[in-house]
Amino acid sequence: MTNSSTGTRRRAIRRPAALLLAAALATPLIAGCGSTGAAGTSELKASAPASRPAVDPAQAAATAQGTDAFGLDLLHTLTATPDSAGRNLVVSPSGLSTVLGMLLPGARGATAQELAKALHTGLDPKQYALVAGALNRPVPTTDGLTLHQADEVWTQQGFPVEPDYLATLATAFDAGVHTTDFKKDPEGSRKAVNAAVEKATEGRIKDLFAPNAINGGTRLVLTDALYLKAKWASAFKPAHTEDRPFHKLDGATPNVSTMSQTGEFKYADGSGGIVGEPWQAVELPYANGNLAMDLIVPAQGGFAAFTKGLDQPQLDRILGALSAQPVDLQLPRFHFDTSNELTPALRSLGVNAAFDHADLSGIAKEPLAVSTVVQKATVEVDEDGTVAAAGSGVGVGAAAAPAPRQPAQLHIDRPFLFLIRDTSNGRPLFLGQVTDPQAE
Repeated sequence: MTNSSTGTRRRAIRRPAALLLAAALATPLIAGCGSTGAAGTSELKASAPASRPAVDPAQAAATAQGTDAFGLDLLHTLTATPDSAGRNLVVSPSGLSTVLGMLLPGARGATAQELAKALHTGLDPKQYALVAGALNRPVPTTDGLTLHQADEVWTQQGFPVEPDYLATLATAFDAGVHTTDFKKDPEGSRKAVNAAVEKATEGRIKDLFAPNAINGGTRLVLTDALYLKAKWASAFKPAHTEDRPFHKLDGATPNVSTMSQTGEFKYADGSGGIVGEPWQAVELPYANGNLAMDLIVPAQGGFAAFTKGLDQPQLDRILGALSAQPVDLQLPRFHFDTSNELTPALRSLGVNAAFDHADLSGIAKEPLAVSTVVQKATVEVDEDGTVAAAGSGVGVGAAAAPAPRQPAQLHIDRPFLFLIRDTSNGRPLFLGQVTDPQAE
Protein backbone atom coordinates (compact mmCIF):
# COMPACT_ATOMS: atom_id res chain seq x y z
CA MET A 1 0.00 0.00 0.00
CA THR A 2 1.12 3.55 -0.63
CA ASN A 3 0.72 6.45 1.75
CA SER A 4 -0.98 9.68 0.85
CA SER A 5 -1.88 12.67 2.99
CA THR A 6 -4.94 14.84 2.76
CA GLY A 7 -4.80 18.57 3.38
CA THR A 8 -6.40 20.02 6.50
CA ARG A 9 -8.99 21.96 4.52
CA ARG A 10 -10.01 18.90 2.54
CA ARG A 11 -10.29 16.81 5.70
CA ALA A 12 -12.47 19.44 7.33
CA ILE A 13 -15.17 19.18 4.65
CA ARG A 14 -15.06 15.46 3.94
CA ARG A 15 -17.47 13.08 5.63
CA PRO A 16 -15.74 10.27 7.53
CA ALA A 17 -15.49 6.98 5.68
CA ALA A 18 -17.05 3.98 7.34
CA LEU A 19 -15.08 1.60 9.53
CA LEU A 20 -16.81 -1.56 10.71
CA LEU A 21 -15.96 -3.74 13.69
CA ALA A 22 -17.16 -7.26 14.37
CA ALA A 23 -16.58 -9.93 16.96
CA ALA A 24 -17.74 -13.25 15.53
CA LEU A 25 -18.29 -16.23 17.78
CA ALA A 26 -19.33 -19.80 17.13
CA THR A 27 -20.25 -23.15 18.66
CA PRO A 28 -20.38 -25.52 15.69
CA LEU A 29 -20.93 -29.24 15.91
CA ILE A 30 -20.86 -29.69 12.14
CA ALA A 31 -18.13 -28.12 10.04
CA GLY A 32 -19.10 -25.90 7.14
CA CYS A 33 -17.65 -23.53 4.61
CA GLY A 34 -18.58 -20.14 3.25
CA SER A 35 -19.21 -18.61 -0.14
CA THR A 36 -16.44 -17.40 -2.39
CA GLY A 37 -17.08 -13.69 -1.91
CA ALA A 38 -15.88 -10.82 -4.07
CA ALA A 39 -13.79 -11.73 -7.10
CA GLY A 40 -11.43 -8.83 -6.47
CA THR A 41 -10.54 -9.82 -2.91
CA SER A 42 -6.89 -10.60 -2.19
CA GLU A 43 -4.84 -11.35 0.91
CA LEU A 44 -1.77 -9.33 1.85
CA LYS A 45 -0.70 -11.27 4.95
CA ALA A 46 0.99 -8.69 7.16
CA SER A 47 4.55 -9.45 8.18
CA ALA A 48 4.35 -10.66 11.77
CA PRO A 49 7.56 -11.34 13.72
CA ALA A 50 8.68 -14.91 14.19
CA SER A 51 7.65 -14.68 17.84
CA ARG A 52 5.53 -12.21 19.75
CA PRO A 53 7.26 -9.97 22.31
CA ALA A 54 7.04 -11.19 25.89
CA VAL A 55 4.52 -9.35 28.04
CA ASP A 56 4.61 -8.45 31.71
CA PRO A 57 2.59 -11.04 33.70
CA ALA A 58 1.15 -8.24 35.85
CA GLN A 59 -0.09 -6.46 32.72
CA ALA A 60 -1.60 -9.72 31.46
CA ALA A 61 -3.42 -10.28 34.76
CA ALA A 62 -4.70 -6.69 34.82
CA THR A 63 -5.90 -6.96 31.21
CA ALA A 64 -7.74 -10.20 31.94
CA GLN A 65 -9.41 -8.54 34.94
CA GLY A 66 -10.30 -5.55 32.78
CA THR A 67 -11.89 -7.87 30.23
CA ASP A 68 -13.92 -9.45 33.05
CA ALA A 69 -15.14 -5.99 34.06
CA PHE A 70 -15.90 -5.08 30.44
CA GLY A 71 -17.91 -8.27 30.02
CA LEU A 72 -19.97 -7.59 33.15
CA ASP A 73 -20.56 -4.02 31.94
CA LEU A 74 -21.94 -5.46 28.68
CA LEU A 75 -24.09 -7.98 30.55
CA HIS A 76 -25.59 -5.22 32.71
CA THR A 77 -26.18 -2.94 29.73
CA LEU A 78 -27.73 -5.62 27.53
CA THR A 79 -30.08 -6.76 30.32
CA ALA A 80 -31.03 -3.29 31.60
CA THR A 81 -34.69 -3.43 30.56
CA PRO A 82 -37.34 -5.85 31.89
CA ASP A 83 -37.71 -7.49 28.47
CA SER A 84 -33.98 -8.01 27.98
CA ALA A 85 -33.35 -9.06 31.59
CA GLY A 86 -35.51 -12.13 31.13
CA ARG A 87 -33.87 -13.56 28.01
CA ASN A 88 -31.00 -15.93 27.46
CA LEU A 89 -27.84 -14.06 26.58
CA VAL A 90 -24.28 -14.88 25.59
CA VAL A 91 -21.48 -12.44 24.83
CA SER A 92 -17.76 -12.88 24.33
CA PRO A 93 -15.82 -10.35 26.38
CA SER A 94 -12.63 -11.68 24.83
CA GLY A 95 -13.92 -11.41 21.26
CA LEU A 96 -15.20 -7.86 21.59
CA SER A 97 -12.21 -6.62 23.60
CA THR A 98 -9.96 -8.10 20.91
CA VAL A 99 -11.68 -6.30 18.05
CA LEU A 100 -11.73 -3.03 20.01
CA GLY A 101 -8.10 -3.70 20.89
CA MET A 102 -7.42 -3.89 17.15
CA LEU A 103 -9.02 -0.46 16.75
CA LEU A 104 -7.33 1.17 19.76
CA PRO A 105 -3.78 1.57 18.33
CA GLY A 106 -5.23 3.68 15.54
CA ALA A 107 -7.26 5.94 17.83
CA ARG A 108 -6.13 9.29 19.19
CA GLY A 109 -7.42 11.86 21.69
CA ALA A 110 -10.89 11.39 23.15
CA THR A 111 -11.53 8.43 20.85
CA ALA A 112 -8.64 6.51 22.41
CA GLN A 113 -9.46 7.66 25.94
CA GLU A 114 -13.08 6.49 25.74
CA LEU A 115 -12.12 3.11 24.27
CA ALA A 116 -9.46 2.58 26.96
CA LYS A 117 -11.90 3.47 29.73
CA ALA A 118 -14.53 1.04 28.39
CA LEU A 119 -11.87 -1.68 28.21
CA HIS A 120 -10.73 -0.90 31.78
CA THR A 121 -7.11 -0.40 30.78
CA GLY A 122 -4.48 2.21 31.48
CA LEU A 123 -1.94 0.67 29.13
CA ASP A 124 -0.52 2.41 26.09
CA PRO A 125 -2.72 1.38 23.09
CA LYS A 126 0.07 -0.59 21.38
CA GLN A 127 0.96 -2.32 24.63
CA TYR A 128 -2.69 -3.19 25.25
CA ALA A 129 -2.82 -4.80 21.80
CA LEU A 130 0.31 -6.82 22.54
CA VAL A 131 -1.03 -8.02 25.88
CA ALA A 132 -4.48 -8.84 24.46
CA GLY A 133 -2.82 -10.76 21.64
CA ALA A 134 -0.69 -12.69 24.11
CA LEU A 135 -3.78 -13.68 26.09
CA ASN A 136 -5.29 -14.94 22.84
CA ARG A 137 -2.39 -17.32 22.31
CA PRO A 138 -3.08 -20.47 20.25
CA VAL A 139 -4.09 -23.58 22.20
CA PRO A 140 -2.94 -26.94 20.75
CA THR A 141 -5.82 -29.07 19.48
CA THR A 142 -6.20 -32.38 21.31
CA ASP A 143 -8.70 -35.22 21.22
CA GLY A 144 -10.94 -33.41 23.72
CA LEU A 145 -10.32 -29.76 22.89
CA THR A 146 -10.44 -27.49 19.85
CA LEU A 147 -9.98 -23.75 20.37
CA HIS A 148 -8.91 -21.40 17.63
CA GLN A 149 -9.17 -17.71 16.87
CA ALA A 150 -8.72 -15.67 13.70
CA ASP A 151 -8.33 -11.90 13.46
CA GLU A 152 -8.69 -10.23 10.07
CA VAL A 153 -8.41 -6.76 8.52
CA TRP A 154 -10.33 -5.93 5.35
CA THR A 155 -9.43 -2.69 3.60
CA GLN A 156 -10.54 -0.84 0.48
CA GLN A 157 -8.23 -1.34 -2.51
CA GLY A 158 -5.85 1.62 -2.67
CA PHE A 159 -6.94 3.00 0.71
CA PRO A 160 -3.82 4.40 2.41
CA VAL A 161 -3.74 2.54 5.74
CA GLU A 162 -0.76 3.50 7.90
CA PRO A 163 1.94 0.77 7.69
CA ASP A 164 2.72 1.15 11.40
CA TYR A 165 -0.91 0.38 12.27
CA LEU A 166 -0.93 -2.80 10.18
CA ALA A 167 2.43 -3.83 11.64
CA THR A 168 1.02 -3.44 15.16
CA LEU A 169 -1.95 -5.69 14.35
CA ALA A 170 0.32 -8.26 12.72
CA THR A 171 2.65 -8.32 15.73
CA ALA A 172 -0.07 -8.38 18.38
CA PHE A 173 -2.80 -10.47 16.75
CA ASP A 174 -1.15 -12.13 13.74
CA ALA A 175 -3.96 -10.43 11.81
CA GLY A 176 -4.45 -11.33 8.19
CA VAL A 177 -4.88 -8.34 5.87
CA HIS A 178 -7.16 -8.47 2.84
CA THR A 179 -7.97 -5.89 0.18
CA THR A 180 -11.34 -5.72 -1.53
CA ASP A 181 -13.40 -3.17 -3.44
CA PHE A 182 -16.12 -1.90 -1.13
CA LYS A 183 -16.82 0.98 -3.52
CA LYS A 184 -17.57 -1.04 -6.66
CA ASP A 185 -18.78 -4.30 -5.12
CA PRO A 186 -20.02 -3.82 -1.55
CA GLU A 187 -22.25 -6.89 -1.65
CA GLY A 188 -19.46 -9.14 -2.94
CA SER A 189 -17.16 -7.70 -0.29
CA ARG A 190 -19.75 -8.38 2.42
CA LYS A 191 -20.05 -11.97 1.26
CA ALA A 192 -16.26 -12.37 1.30
CA VAL A 193 -16.00 -11.05 4.88
CA ASN A 194 -18.92 -13.21 6.04
CA ALA A 195 -17.49 -16.29 4.30
CA ALA A 196 -14.15 -15.88 6.07
CA VAL A 197 -15.89 -15.60 9.45
CA GLU A 198 -18.10 -18.58 8.64
CA LYS A 199 -15.08 -20.69 7.72
CA ALA A 200 -13.13 -19.67 10.85
CA THR A 201 -16.10 -20.61 13.04
CA GLU A 202 -16.57 -24.02 11.41
CA GLY A 203 -19.73 -22.93 9.62
CA ARG A 204 -21.85 -21.81 12.57
CA ILE A 205 -21.67 -18.02 12.32
CA LYS A 206 -23.33 -17.05 9.05
CA ASP A 207 -24.08 -13.57 7.73
CA LEU A 208 -22.29 -11.72 10.50
CA PHE A 209 -22.84 -8.52 8.56
CA ALA A 210 -26.43 -8.16 7.39
CA PRO A 211 -27.28 -6.86 3.90
CA ASN A 212 -26.34 -3.18 3.49
CA ALA A 213 -24.21 -3.19 6.66
CA ILE A 214 -21.22 -3.01 4.31
CA ASN A 215 -21.64 -0.40 1.61
CA GLY A 216 -19.76 1.75 -0.83
CA GLY A 217 -18.63 4.06 1.96
CA THR A 218 -16.91 1.30 3.92
CA ARG A 219 -13.13 1.58 4.06
CA LEU A 220 -12.07 -0.86 6.75
CA VAL A 221 -13.56 -3.92 8.48
CA LEU A 222 -12.02 -5.62 11.53
CA THR A 223 -13.19 -9.11 12.58
CA ASP A 224 -12.41 -11.62 15.33
CA ALA A 225 -13.68 -15.19 15.02
CA LEU A 226 -13.45 -17.58 17.95
CA TYR A 227 -14.40 -21.27 18.05
CA LEU A 228 -14.41 -23.72 20.95
CA LYS A 229 -15.34 -27.38 21.17
CA ALA A 230 -14.44 -29.04 24.47
CA LYS A 231 -15.33 -32.25 26.26
CA TRP A 232 -15.96 -32.30 29.99
CA ALA A 233 -13.19 -33.78 32.11
CA SER A 234 -16.03 -35.71 33.74
CA ALA A 235 -18.83 -36.35 31.25
CA PHE A 236 -22.47 -36.64 32.27
CA LYS A 237 -24.06 -40.03 31.58
CA PRO A 238 -27.01 -39.71 29.18
CA ALA A 239 -28.88 -42.39 31.14
CA HIS A 240 -28.98 -40.01 34.11
CA THR A 241 -30.57 -37.18 32.11
CA GLU A 242 -34.27 -36.70 32.72
CA ASP A 243 -36.92 -34.00 32.65
CA ARG A 244 -36.99 -31.91 35.81
CA PRO A 245 -38.78 -28.65 36.74
CA PHE A 246 -37.04 -25.32 36.02
CA HIS A 247 -38.33 -22.21 37.78
CA LYS A 248 -38.37 -19.36 35.23
CA LEU A 249 -38.39 -15.66 36.09
CA ASP A 250 -42.04 -15.30 35.06
CA GLY A 251 -43.16 -17.98 37.52
CA ALA A 252 -43.63 -20.74 34.94
CA THR A 253 -42.16 -24.13 35.82
CA PRO A 254 -41.65 -26.19 32.66
CA ASN A 255 -39.94 -29.57 32.69
CA VAL A 256 -36.53 -29.30 31.00
CA SER A 257 -33.93 -31.92 30.04
CA THR A 258 -31.56 -31.96 33.03
CA MET A 259 -28.24 -33.78 33.36
CA SER A 260 -26.91 -35.05 36.69
CA GLN A 261 -23.81 -36.50 38.30
CA THR A 262 -22.09 -36.60 41.66
CA GLY A 263 -18.35 -35.99 41.62
CA GLU A 264 -15.45 -33.93 42.89
CA PHE A 265 -15.72 -30.33 41.66
CA LYS A 266 -14.66 -26.90 42.81
CA TYR A 267 -17.64 -25.47 44.71
CA ALA A 268 -18.53 -22.50 46.89
CA ASP A 269 -21.62 -20.87 48.34
CA GLY A 270 -22.41 -17.80 50.36
CA SER A 271 -24.94 -15.19 51.38
CA GLY A 272 -24.44 -11.50 51.99
CA GLY A 273 -20.92 -10.15 51.99
CA ILE A 274 -19.85 -10.69 48.39
CA VAL A 275 -23.00 -9.62 46.54
CA GLY A 276 -25.68 -9.39 49.20
CA GLU A 277 -27.79 -12.25 47.82
CA PRO A 278 -27.39 -16.00 48.55
CA TRP A 279 -25.59 -17.90 45.81
CA GLN A 280 -23.94 -21.19 44.88
CA ALA A 281 -21.14 -21.69 42.36
CA VAL A 282 -19.43 -24.68 40.77
CA GLU A 283 -16.59 -25.06 38.26
CA LEU A 284 -16.72 -27.78 35.59
CA PRO A 285 -13.30 -28.41 34.01
CA TYR A 286 -12.87 -29.42 30.40
CA ALA A 287 -10.54 -32.22 29.32
CA ASN A 288 -7.01 -31.70 28.04
CA GLY A 289 -6.59 -28.02 28.75
CA ASN A 290 -6.85 -25.04 31.12
CA LEU A 291 -10.48 -24.36 30.31
CA ALA A 292 -13.51 -24.54 32.59
CA MET A 293 -17.11 -23.43 32.82
CA ASP A 294 -18.13 -21.65 36.02
CA LEU A 295 -21.82 -21.73 36.94
CA ILE A 296 -23.11 -19.14 39.42
CA VAL A 297 -26.62 -19.75 40.72
CA PRO A 298 -28.42 -17.11 42.82
CA ALA A 299 -31.11 -18.25 45.24
CA GLN A 300 -34.65 -18.55 43.96
CA GLY A 301 -36.10 -15.04 43.54
CA GLY A 302 -32.71 -13.34 43.81
CA PHE A 303 -31.44 -13.57 40.22
CA ALA A 304 -32.19 -9.98 39.15
CA ALA A 305 -30.70 -8.34 42.26
CA PHE A 306 -27.66 -10.62 42.22
CA THR A 307 -26.88 -10.05 38.54
CA LYS A 308 -27.35 -6.28 38.81
CA GLY A 309 -24.98 -6.09 41.80
CA LEU A 310 -22.25 -8.38 40.43
CA ASP A 311 -19.01 -6.60 39.50
CA GLN A 312 -15.50 -7.76 38.67
CA PRO A 313 -14.03 -7.71 42.22
CA GLN A 314 -17.06 -9.65 43.49
CA LEU A 315 -16.74 -12.16 40.64
CA ASP A 316 -13.08 -12.59 41.54
CA ARG A 317 -14.00 -13.29 45.17
CA ILE A 318 -16.60 -15.88 44.15
CA LEU A 319 -14.15 -17.67 41.87
CA GLY A 320 -11.44 -17.41 44.51
CA ALA A 321 -13.70 -19.10 47.06
CA LEU A 322 -14.08 -22.26 44.97
CA SER A 323 -12.52 -25.38 46.49
CA ALA A 324 -12.66 -29.06 45.60
CA GLN A 325 -15.34 -31.14 47.29
CA PRO A 326 -18.02 -33.70 46.41
CA VAL A 327 -20.97 -32.11 44.63
CA ASP A 328 -24.39 -33.55 43.81
CA LEU A 329 -24.93 -31.60 40.58
CA GLN A 330 -27.91 -31.19 38.29
CA LEU A 331 -27.54 -28.98 35.21
CA PRO A 332 -30.04 -28.32 32.39
CA ARG A 333 -28.92 -28.86 28.84
CA PHE A 334 -29.08 -25.62 26.81
CA HIS A 335 -28.42 -24.38 23.30
CA PHE A 336 -29.12 -20.85 22.06
CA ASP A 337 -27.83 -18.04 19.89
CA THR A 338 -27.42 -14.31 20.53
CA SER A 339 -27.02 -11.56 17.95
CA ASN A 340 -26.36 -7.94 18.95
CA GLU A 341 -25.64 -4.66 17.23
CA LEU A 342 -23.55 -3.20 20.05
CA THR A 343 -23.35 0.49 19.16
CA PRO A 344 -26.02 1.47 21.75
CA ALA A 345 -24.37 -0.65 24.43
CA LEU A 346 -20.95 0.88 23.78
CA ARG A 347 -22.42 4.38 23.82
CA SER A 348 -23.96 3.64 27.21
CA LEU A 349 -20.44 2.69 28.38
CA GLY A 350 -19.12 6.08 27.28
CA VAL A 351 -17.79 5.21 23.81
CA ASN A 352 -19.17 8.06 21.69
CA ALA A 353 -16.31 9.80 19.91
CA ALA A 354 -15.52 6.72 17.80
CA PHE A 355 -18.98 7.03 16.22
CA ASP A 356 -19.46 10.81 16.20
CA HIS A 357 -16.22 12.78 15.98
CA ALA A 358 -13.64 10.04 15.64
CA ASP A 359 -9.92 10.61 15.59
CA LEU A 360 -8.58 7.45 13.97
CA SER A 361 -5.61 9.16 12.37
CA GLY A 362 -3.35 6.33 13.49
CA ILE A 363 -5.13 4.16 10.91
CA ALA A 364 -5.20 6.58 8.00
CA LYS A 365 -4.87 10.30 7.32
CA GLU A 366 -8.29 10.35 5.72
CA PRO A 367 -11.18 10.82 8.20
CA LEU A 368 -12.80 7.65 9.52
CA ALA A 369 -15.66 6.86 11.90
CA VAL A 370 -16.99 3.59 13.25
CA SER A 371 -20.38 2.82 11.70
CA THR A 372 -21.34 -0.44 13.42
CA VAL A 373 -20.15 -2.97 15.99
CA VAL A 374 -21.80 -6.40 15.79
CA GLN A 375 -21.46 -9.70 17.55
CA LYS A 376 -23.06 -13.11 17.06
CA ALA A 377 -22.60 -16.01 19.40
CA THR A 378 -23.94 -19.49 19.95
CA VAL A 379 -23.44 -21.95 22.79
CA GLU A 380 -24.45 -25.58 23.31
CA VAL A 381 -24.02 -27.57 26.52
CA ASP A 382 -24.80 -31.29 26.72
CA GLU A 383 -23.59 -34.50 28.35
CA ASP A 384 -20.31 -34.59 26.39
CA GLY A 385 -19.22 -30.98 26.91
CA THR A 386 -19.55 -27.57 25.31
CA VAL A 387 -19.41 -26.24 21.81
CA ALA A 388 -19.16 -22.48 22.16
CA ALA A 389 -17.89 -19.20 20.83
CA ALA A 390 -15.34 -18.71 23.53
CA GLY A 391 -13.84 -20.67 26.32
CA SER A 392 -11.72 -20.45 29.44
CA GLY A 393 -11.03 -22.93 32.24
CA VAL A 394 -8.80 -25.59 33.84
CA GLY A 395 -9.18 -29.32 34.43
CA VAL A 396 -9.36 -29.97 38.16
CA GLY A 397 -8.19 -33.40 39.25
CA ALA A 398 -10.16 -35.13 41.93
CA ALA A 399 -8.23 -34.72 45.17
CA ALA A 400 -8.32 -37.59 47.66
CA ALA A 401 -10.43 -36.68 50.69
CA PRO A 402 -9.16 -37.56 54.18
CA ALA A 403 -12.62 -38.81 55.08
CA PRO A 404 -15.98 -39.20 53.31
CA ARG A 405 -17.93 -35.95 53.16
CA GLN A 406 -21.58 -35.24 52.46
CA PRO A 407 -21.77 -33.89 48.89
CA ALA A 408 -22.80 -30.27 48.47
CA GLN A 409 -26.09 -30.15 46.59
CA LEU A 410 -26.45 -27.88 43.56
CA HIS A 411 -29.60 -28.64 41.61
CA ILE A 412 -29.73 -25.90 38.99
CA ASP A 413 -33.49 -25.50 38.63
CA ARG A 414 -33.59 -21.72 38.28
CA PRO A 415 -31.90 -18.93 36.22
CA PHE A 416 -28.11 -18.86 36.42
CA LEU A 417 -24.98 -17.18 35.06
CA PHE A 418 -22.14 -18.94 33.30
CA LEU A 419 -18.56 -18.06 32.44
CA ILE A 420 -16.08 -19.96 30.28
CA ARG A 421 -12.54 -18.94 31.08
CA ASP A 422 -8.89 -19.86 30.85
CA THR A 423 -7.86 -20.37 34.45
CA SER A 424 -4.16 -20.18 33.57
CA ASN A 425 -4.41 -16.47 32.75
CA GLY A 426 -7.93 -15.46 33.80
CA ARG A 427 -9.09 -14.61 30.27
CA PRO A 428 -12.93 -14.62 30.11
CA LEU A 429 -13.93 -15.98 26.72
CA PHE A 430 -17.60 -16.46 27.21
CA LEU A 431 -20.16 -14.92 29.59
CA GLY A 432 -23.91 -15.24 29.71
CA GLN A 433 -27.11 -16.02 31.52
CA VAL A 434 -29.65 -18.83 31.12
CA THR A 435 -33.18 -17.93 32.08
CA ASP A 436 -34.93 -20.55 29.93
CA PRO A 437 -32.97 -23.70 28.95
CA GLN A 438 -35.56 -24.57 26.29
CA ALA A 439 -35.29 -21.26 24.40
CA GLU A 440 -33.02 -21.12 21.33
